[in-house]
Amino acid sequence: MNDEEIRRVLGLLYQDDTLKTFASLVLGGTGDLSPKALQKLASGGLAACDENGAWRATPERFRDLLRASAEPAESLSPEERVLRTFLVDGRLTTMTMRRDKRLIVLRYIALVFEPGVRYAEKDVNVALRAFHDDYAALRRYLVDEDLLSREGNVYWRSGGHVEV
Repeated sequence: MNDEEIRRVLGLLYQDDTLKTFASLVLGGTGDLSPKALQKLASGGLAACDENGAWRATPERFRDLLRASAEPAESLSPEERVLRTFLVDGRLTTMTMRRDKRLIVLRYIALVFEPGVRYAEKDVNVALRAFHDDYAALRRYLVDEDLLSREGNVYWRSGGHVEV
């Protein structure tokens, strides 16, 4: 799979006629489907016609494109795999994970705090809210794992990886 194929498939949805036809198929509509648009969608793998002549959308094509363009899993380190599993678009998907995996995620999150800088609690909350709505739990985990230290309402990074 190459980038050209991905662009071609996405380009089909940029065209009004094919976008409307695809949307209609996804929503289960069968009336007023453009035969030309159906053929274009079929050529891109976004629609299929069964033996009875009934058309259906094939949105799984997007999943196939994503999988084919993704990096092979074996080229990722174990830490990178954990981060990809629990962080989606920079947001933490869940807080309930095994401690070893949680530590990988927490060490990554701790990198937003500069070593040697003191942060007011409200600034820590703002930074952590970018990762998860339950910023208080996240803050507690970071303190409990000695990645952040606290005195009063002032926090500083006390652990984790430091770039040199």
